[in-house]
Amino acid sequence: MRTSIFISGGGIGGLTLGLKAARCGIDVTVAERLPGPSPIYKGELLQPKSLEILDSLGVIESIFKLGHKISDLEMTELKNLKAVPEHSLMSYSILPSRYPFSLMIHHETLKEILLDKAKEYPSFHYHPHTICKEIKDHTVTLEDRKEKQSYEVECDFIVGAEGRSSVTRNYMDISVKEKNYNHHFLTVTFPRPESMVKGKIISTYQSFLGLFPLPDNEVRSVYLIPAGEYKSLRKKPISEFHNLYKKLCPELEGYVDQIKEWKQIQLMVPLKYHSDTYVKDHLAIIGDAAHTVHPMAGEGMNMAIQDGDVLGELLCDMHKEGKLDPVNLEWYPKVRKKRVSHQMHLSHLSALAYSYPYRPIGWLRKNSLQRMERDTVSHYKQMLNISGLGLWRETLYDRMIQGGVLPIRTDKISCDKEQGCTIFTQNQDYPWKETEALR
Repeated sequence: MRTSIFISGGGIGGLTLGLKAARCGIDVTVAERLPGPSPIYKGELLQPKSLEILDSLGVIESIFKLGHKISDLEMTELKNLKAVPEHSLMSYSILPSRYPFSLMIHHETLKEILLDKAKEYPSFHYHPHTICKEIKDHTVTLEDRKEKQSYEVECDFIVGAEGRSSVTRNYMDISVKEKNYNHHFLTVTFPRPESMVKGKIISTYQSFLGLFPLPDNEVRSVYLIPAGEYKSLRKKPISEFHNLYKKLCPELEGYVDQIKEWKQIQLMVPLKYHSDTYVKDHLAIIGDAAHTVHPMAGEGMNMAIQDGDVLGELLCDMHKEGKLDPVNLEWYPKVRKKRVSHQMHLSHLSALAYSYPYRPIGWLRKNSLQRMERDTVSHYKQMLNISGLGLWRETLYDRMIQGGVLPIRTDKISCDKEQGCTIFTQNQDYPWKETEALR
């Protein structure tokens, strides 16, 4: 067999790249180790930048039909379980985007949408239940686990989209240093009240519950627990789990109770790492093969989509211009690496803000969020940075406002002078297009 681009891994990132390449008429082959849908929880929150990319791939209408839009994120802080809740609201509507919202969609549903669209193109080839066993130069050895047979594929470019355990990354001789956290998460989906349409984060100084509405009146939940507590929790009746949720969000009475067994609940262990290298010769890695982020800001899947978009656009232009020198792949990390580092930093700070059970941290978090909501620039920066639409770093001046040292800014932001220069332009997304930069 022969293909131009071989992608090891048919997750969201791999399929985004595969679909983009197939739309350009490039022969692309995707090998996915799973035979079908996975029961393991993976990302479900699409940010505005990802929605723009998915629109460009011709799948946005299907996603809107099968997803749930979230325009606002409501943060609720409880001094204690009997105290009056204090709320702050962060809104995507502050962003100058045609998609000023995020969207929740079942992970496997999104994969199916991308795969079905990719299969419309004759240059796209998909091999389920198939793993990449070995890489040697431009040849990959695949194993069809269903048919129990191996075969080789020759390719111009090889992309590792396998996730944390990456054969491609190993062949590239890239090592990553993982950082573990002092907490884990319980995550499960269950029915929700029809009125629960916003994203919610409910916390005390020692508790955290995230609720993100899905379509069909369901909600994805994440509950923070100390690392190592899972085994002792599972020994308790399932009613103990129900009570953890209902104490923080009484409106879940009668809904979370529909979780009947502990085995329905998954343990999510957060960690982070960032590869120093994304590209070597004709090989590249994307998504979790290159970087894993703390899930607090829901950025992991979005970073994989954005990786696939930039690398896909680059490969399309390389083929279009007949400039297939692998040195051109270096444009991909030039665009993505700094952006990924910034989003990882934001998620890490969010994790620190919620994972230490001390009253002063809870008080500081509550006051900072309330002031951030009211401070125009801080509000805009926060939503811009998590949206993926741009990058505008927070300054010491911003921190002093959020901490109450300086007064809140209420002036409107000028799109031309400030917003316009912080949202990524096409030239920033695909800088090789500016000049005849490809070799």
